[in-house]
Amino acid sequence: MADKVIKTEEEWKAVLSSEAFRIARKQGTERAFTGTYWDNHAPGTYSCVCCGQPLFSSTTKFDSGTGWPSFFRPLTEEAVASQHDWSHNMHRVEALCSRCDAHLGHVFVDGPAPTGLRFCMNSGALHFQPE
Repeated sequence: MADKVIKTEEEWKAVLSSEAFRIARKQGTERAFTGTYWDNHAPGTYSCVCCGQPLFSSTTKFDSGTGWPSFFRPLTEEAVASQHDWSHNMHRVEALCSRCDAHLGHVFVDGPAPTGLRFCMNSGALHFQPE
């Protein structure tokens, strides 16, 4: 894993769009079926919008029917960190970029084989690099 990226709130605001800042740095979300990548089927790599760390391959993306880009596994185990999220009066597992702690979305245990996981991500926290 690359060195940790640490910036102040002002530094993040200077380099991110207001939507990316709201999602990635303030644990926001986008409405279902509105993000740029929920229906993207092109081959390529999804990276963190904040620090550029590669996170997911299009080969692990699947249509979950939820309206958010969903993946059954990160590019590497080290790329995505997780922590417990007790917001909204429920328990979820939050997915974070391991390099800069950007909020990416949440991980659920209702995904397809081979992992059974659904990394339900926000398009606003991702950057797509086509092959």
